[in-house]
Amino acid sequence: MIRKHWPWFGLIGLLVLGFAAYAPGLSGGFLFDDFVNLDALGATGPVDDWPTFWRYITSGAADPSGRPLALLSFLVDARDWPADPASFLRTNLLLHLLNGCLLFGLLRQLGRALQTEPRQRDAAALLGAGLWLLHPLLVSTTLYIVQREAMLPTTFSLLGLLIYGIGRLRFQDSLGEHGTGTMVMGIVGGTGLALLCKGNGILVPLLAWVLESTILGRSDQVALPAQSARRLRMLVSFLLVAPSCLIFAYLALKLPMLNLPLGTRPWTIGQRLLTESRVLVDYLQLLFVPRSVSSGLYNDGYAVSTSLWHPASTALAMTFLIGLLGCAFKLRRTCPRVSAALLFFFAGHLLESTVVPLELYFEHRNYLPALLLFWPLADALFARRVPRLVQVAAALALLGLVTVTTYQRSVLWGQPEKLAALWARQNPESARAQATAAMALTNRGGFQQAAEHLLPLWLRRPGDVQLAFNYIDAACRWHGISDADKTRLAGTLRTSRDGDLLIHQWLGRTIEVAASGSCPGLDLPDVERWIAAGALNPRISPPSTRDQTIEPLLGQMAVQQGNPSLAVEHFNRALAAFAAPDLAARNVAYLARAGYYLEAQAHLDFYERLGRKQFRPGAGMPWLHQKVLEKQGYWPNEIKILRAKLAESIAAGGEKQ
Repeated sequence: MIRKHWPWFGLIGLLVLGFAAYAPGLSGGFLFDDFVNLDALGATGPVDDWPTFWRYITSGAADPSGRPLALLSFLVDARDWPADPASFLRTNLLLHLLNGCLLFGLLRQLGRALQTEPRQRDAAALLGAGLWLLHPLLVSTTLYIVQREAMLPTTFSLLGLLIYGIGRLRFQDSLGEHGTGTMVMGIVGGTGLALLCKGNGILVPLLAWVLESTILGRSDQVALPAQSARRLRMLVSFLLVAPSCLIFAYLALKLPMLNLPLGTRPWTIGQRLLTESRVLVDYLQLLFVPRSVSSGLYNDGYAVSTSLWHPASTALAMTFLIGLLGCAFKLRRTCPRVSAALLFFFAGHLLESTVVPLELYFEHRNYLPALLLFWPLADALFARRVPRLVQVAAALALLGLVTVTTYQRSVLWGQPEKLAALWARQNPESARAQATAAMALTNRGGFQQAAEHLLPLWLRRPGDVQLAFNYIDAACRWHGISDADKTRLAGTLRTSRDGDLLIHQWLGRTIEVAASGSCPGLDLPDVERWIAAGALNPRISPPSTRDQTIEPLLGQMAVQQGNPSLAVEHFNRALAAFAAPDLAARNVAYLARAGYYLEAQAHLDFYERLGRKQFRPGAGMPWLHQKVLEKQGYWPNEIKILRAKLAESIAAGGEKQ
């Protein structure tokens, strides 16, 4: 019984090992992008009825698709925000284990296509899937809650490739009589579902093309009748080649812009392309030399390559990758597993690690591209003519190494404060890492330590708003801020290159702090000076959007200074530039909380007079979200409720004089 079904018992063993290795990390918490993505769970109230469900599921804006399937998956864990991270982490781990099972199935299928002897095929699939499943680099995907948006598209990509492979082998075995519909279903269904989780789901046809050109379409298989061979070529052309060429064309359109400045990035696309050569080499090193500690989430301090020779490692990395890619193409016939693994890796990185102007470095980008990397090693081990006991011992040693390393890394991820301090040491040039470590200190009352840690970093990098804001926050809670701090922050706001959303949100909160008098040395004129400094910076307040970002802050300032008429003027100018109902509702609520009900009512009247000038989003999920809101009459109902509350407060004589 055991001998006959040993691969399945082995798979169960891998799943147990995987759960045990990740178990310490399940006590971790929310990190970085979790907070700005998962708060949609409570944006329009708890998701406990169909209207709220449809508002939530269409609220995504990260891709044109809005990633609705990824959003749907978060409802498994919570229906409101804030929420407990434990359930999210458990679901992520279960999804990771499922992906390990799917990868095992895909590798077995590829081994069958290569006509590998069954024992060797199953053993290689088990070890190849196990090394991926238990690899420590994937901890920063599995235990980073929001990166379920990287895990789910991998799930559907694997399903799509598996179904395509089933159809492809059936087509081959039946000499073209069967399998066509299954192949179409695998690519169309897998791509569609993966795309609804994240934009890189569009790579499924390219990944299938890699497998087709290296393994599934090998010429040494049974020859097909001429008509079936033509139909297969047409299928491959339409299902795999044509969509892949569209991706290449999309990326090629960015090549003429290689050296043009990007308003939101401190580098050009050309510099990004050079830098990504070093990044990919770093990824490969992390994958083939497992370690319990790496740079983690915060790589915003990664050095940019400004030329092939600066830094010098750029030219070496580029040469290495070109050679590796050339070898992958050359080995398609003689070493198909190696060729497939390498080409799959490069194809998986095509969107996120080339010319699309995303951030430079994230470990979670390897989750899908690394799927096949360990399979050739596993197959080579079991193909060698050595005693079976030696093979098993070597396989167990490799699995033991990655399991122990993953366990050690999971222990760190289960202790967020220690993890923050570690990342700060590992990434001295990362403002995010330093700010996160400082926030961990302030959360346990270490305000002086946080301020003393951040000040010298801010002095070295005076244009970094993350360091500046976190220093000011810590200093406020320690002993207050000095005139030098105020002047330095004004300079930071005038010169900062990025962080416009962060800046406007922080200034909005700081108005409240100044008005409350809770920060020694800070008053409203200081914040007004900072707002003016930010308004002079064209990178964070370009003329085209200045009114919609700066005017709400000036309106809040006027409210706190006791000038509601001036506040309404500022709020009206903001609405005239960006007539969004949520902005109007926030402004009205701000006035009402201060007791200015008549002014809030006047601002609401102004919003309704704008009528057809209201903001209309472009195509994609934002457009659908707008249609859902209109169908539900959401904003008219919210405005009606606001009006009723204002009228009630005015009738009760609560207007502030």
